[in-house]
Amino acid sequence: MAAARRMPIRDVRPFLEALARERPNPRTELHFHDPFTLLIAVVLSAQATDVSVNRVTATLFREAPDPAAMVRLGVEGVGRHIRSIGLWQAKARHVVALSAQLLAEHDGTVPRDREALESLPGVGRKTANVVLNVAFGEATMAVDTHIFRLGNRTGLAPGRTPRAVEDALLARVPADLLRDTHHWLILHGRYVCKARKPECWRCVAAAWCRFPDKTPAPAAPPAAQRRGRQKSAI
Repeated sequence: MAAARRMPIRDVRPFLEALARERPNPRTELHFHDPFTLLIAVVLSAQATDVSVNRVTATLFREAPDPAAMVRLGVEGVGRHIRSIGLWQAKARHVVALSAQLLAEHDGTVPRDREALESLPGVGRKTANVVLNVAFGEATMAVDTHIFRLGNRTGLAPGRTPRAVEDALLARVPADLLRDTHHWLILHGRYVCKARKPECWRCVAAAWCRFPDKTPAPAAPPAAQRRGRQKSAI
């Protein structure tokens, strides 16, 4: 795959505004009720899909909606709910330990502070950025696999590491678009600019994308083949 050239700064705003028109009210697809349940859902989402996380948190949050209840549930109890997702044993330990730390150090509330968030078990920079962005409305950039791919593929913010892509996005994205850019890029990467084969033919921002090997639309089946399919469906 050929490397994309850096997107000219003049194209950054129109590129993002095209994504904004497609998704004017972008939201995380994780289900949560408050900063605590968001934090837990994001911790559980590492190497797991949002759909699979939502499936397990539906029952987990009914039984343990707050840090005290999560600690009472314990590692074995949390594990009972989340064993269908990847790394569930380590995640169960992290969920209980971070809940206990929230109770001991923050009166059971999720702190609005990066350093405090990153001190919690199972919480790294990406998770802290998601919580700060979604729960507290801060203009942070959590670089997951989708954002890392789009930053490099489109030329929007090339970088060899997630932190390099994050820093480039913070420097290049206009301030008024920064908070929602996190969601626009994730959702675009999930549904259009896919990892194995980007669907460039239906990308609303293709005019500004610097990816040199844009994929064409799939060829329509021959007329005779289409007629055969129609007959078989009758």
